[in-house]
Amino acid sequence: QVQLVESGGGSVQPGGSLSLTCEASGRAIGLLSVGWFRQSPGKEREFVAAISRSGRGTWTPARFTISRDNANNRVYLRMNRLQPEDTAIYSCAARETTSSAQIFRASEEYNFWGQGTQVTVSA
Repeated sequence: QVQLVESGGGSVQPGGSLSLTCEASGRAIGLLSVGWFRQSPGKEREFVAAISRSGRGTWTPARFTISRDNANNRVYLRMNRLQPEDTAIYSCAARETTSSAQIFRASEEYNFWGQGTQVTVSA
């Protein structure tokens, strides 16, 4: 069983930056493709970013970057120029895959989830 724990959330002013960390246990993160999702009250869960097992495949909005440190079982999401509409609970998700380069954007494609970390952007 894979456990995922997010950290790094908090409050920031518009235009600020935050870095989120997703730490895995129970399985080497190098065997997992990882994604980030967010959900705010009254809205559906939204795909944010993803990174393949090798790190060669990634997708993020232009303001964000995603990276991974397989040796330390971590994936990072760096968020820049944050805006109030970025306010949400951010969760990381993971799935096993034989592909080293494939990323996944649909929440139903992931079978391991963290509890989430709150990100609040306000003046």
